[in-house]
Amino acid sequence: MHDMESVEKSVAKSLLDIKAVLLRPEQPFTWASGWRSPIYCDNRRILSYPEIRENVCGWMADIIRNRYPEVEVIAGVATGAIAHGYLVAHMLGKPFCYVRPKPKDHGTGSQIEGIVEPGSKVVIVEDLISTGMSSLAARNALVSAGADVMGMVAIFSYNFNQARKAFEDANVELTTLSNYDTLVEVACETGYVRESDLEVLKEWRFSPSTWGKIE
Repeated sequence: MHDMESVEKSVAKSLLDIKAVLLRPEQPFTWASGWRSPIYCDNRRILSYPEIRENVCGWMADIIRNRYPEVEVIAGVATGAIAHGYLVAHMLGKPFCYVRPKPKDHGTGSQIEGIVEPGSKVVIVEDLISTGMSSLAARNALVSAGADVMGMVAIFSYNFNQARKAFEDANVELTTLSNYDTLVEVACETGYVRESDLEVLKEWRFSPSTWGKIE
């Protein structure tokens, strides 16, 4: 198994290099939720870089192989983690399914695409953990289908306290390849952000829902 600290830094550096993560403290983004944010993360960009894609999915496969040797099915969360989840399942030689945010409104009306037999041991692959709500909704859909969800592995987490608490409350083990704190550290080391931006970047993580709002 790889040294997790070096994986965290390596993934953070890759995300910055390919602009999968943009840090813009002086010109914040507005998320779909209406939150103002100095960071924007789009892990789908990883798919366009074969070497980084291979590393990221390989590390996730290694974590699953080591931590959940009895896993039977890999589940991706739609839509951001479908491709990554499939690649991880392929590396592990395991069946793959994916979970929609809600049941589709036509055909069979299913929320899970692919086969998950009741009692199957499942590990979920996710690309990004923000509040954790959509990730845990996918887990709940799998549990409702009778799956035994062993844990979740994600590429990146914003490390919000809200998400940490949600995962603890749901009793779901979460492992992430990299996270916001490591990203900010690497961004500072490589000169991607100025040291003067550090305070702003740290402040945001502690109160993301109110940060940058004009009173």
